[in-house]
This record gives sequence, C-alpha cells and structure tokens, in this order.
Amino acid sequence: MNNDNIFLAVKAAVAAAIGAFGAAFGWLGWLVLAWVVCMVLDYVTGTVAAMRTGEWSSAVARSGIFHKVGMVVVIIVAALADCVISVMLEQLPLVLPFEYTVLITPVILIWYIFTELGSVAENAVKMGASVPAPLISILKAGKQAAEAVLPDVDDTTSTQDKGSSE
Repeated sequence: MNNDNIFLAVKAAVAAAIGAFGAAFGWLGWLVLAWVVCMVLDYVTGTVAAMRTGEWSSAVARSGIFHKVGMVVVIIVAALADCVISVMLEQLPLVLPFEYTVLITPVILIWYIFTELGSVAENAVKMGASVPAPLISILKAGKQAAEAVLPDVDDTTSTQDKGSSE
C-alpha cells in the first residue's frame, strides 16, 4: 500500500468517525465536545502559564482538576433537570407552542465554554501573548448572553443545604 492510499484511508476513517459522532449525538454532542476541548485547553495553558511564571504547584493543579470535575457534575445536574422537565411536560396537561427537548444543558455548556475560553485567553497573556481587546469583548458578551437566557432566580438561600426538613 502506498502513502497516497494510507492518507486516503485515514481521511475516510476520520470522516466516518465524525459522521458517526454527529449522527449519534447531534448538535448537543458537538457542544459537549467543544466544552471538553476547552476544559483540556484551559488546564494545559494554565499549567504552561504557571510553569512559565514559576508559580506551578501540585496543590493548585489538583484544585484545577477538582474544579473541572465539579463542572462535569453541574452539566450532569443540568442534563437531569432537562430530562425531568421533558418528562414533566409529557405527563402534565400542558401545551407549549414548541417541542421541548433541552434548554438548560446547552445554555450551561455555552456559559462554561465562554468561561473556559476567557481563562485560556488570560493564560495566553501570562505566557507572553497579546490578546486583542475585541476577542475579550466577544468572549465576555457570549458569557453574558448565555446568562441572560435563563431567568435569574432571586433566592435568599445558599446552594448548600441549610438543614432542610426533607
């Protein structure tokens, strides 16, 4: 087999994998994949930036990993909330002018993506790169747009359990 055939075979395999992923998971799968890539990129650039400035420590690196695990938990909670809302809407006599599939999960994913990209840009600055101001503005606007989609619930309780009677 010559090199041209190997290249074509690899290209065909990559195209098939991408097509299968898109067919299996749709646009939400691509959003999850983009978020995972952003998390990895943030962790790697944060590590490189800390090494460059001589501030790297295993405790901070561990804390970063715990933070990422916490983000995964939040996405799972959002996905479960979407599932519960979907089932609730199917079982209750409510009629919406649209079909509800997911809302919370993609919005939270988009918020996390813009947050991670902002952190990557900050890490790039620590590594010595210049980041154009319009890019920072776009990342900030994207994060704010995601925040504006979901209602702001005015709740005086913390996100931690304060001894509820349940």
